[in-house]
Amino acid sequence: MLVAAIVLVVDQAVKWLVTGPLRIDFLGAYRTLLPIFDLRFTKNEGVSLGLLRAETDTTRWLLVAFTAAIAIAVAVWMFRETKRGDQLALGLVLGGALGNILDRVRLGYVVDFADLHFGEWRPFLVFNVADAAITIGVLILLVRALLIRDKRDEISENVHA
Repeated sequence: MLVAAIVLVVDQAVKWLVTGPLRIDFLGAYRTLLPIFDLRFTKNEGVSLGLLRAETDTTRWLLVAFTAAIAIAVAVWMFRETKRGDQLALGLVLGGALGNILDRVRLGYVVDFADLHFGEWRPFLVFNVADAAITIGVLILLVRALLIRDKRDEISENVHA
């Protein structure tokens, strides 16, 4: 839960910094930090890759309910999980989900601002700290699942040989 809380606080603090003091708070606003990285304000009214766009109040609250249900499932999984690495990864996912849910409840959209690009090529859509935490957490879970499964299979084969 500590990891989830840290992700939530950092996500909201960075969004406040970008949209508040840095005034990158309207469509088209941006600030170049590095030749390959800009802070660029976008409103994300959907979920990943702009899917399930919430363009009305009804769809907004349905999306909040849907993502909240996923966050609850992740929290239950996290409390039942016995492996520390998986718990930490699930904390990243939960904290990111809560950060984006909080935006959607408060603003009606998720604030995205991180724009990584190489010239005109953008390997990712504009994202935020919560999105990065969710992605990293899911990747950790996948890698751990693949590596742990392979090790268990090898141990089982060696024991039975």
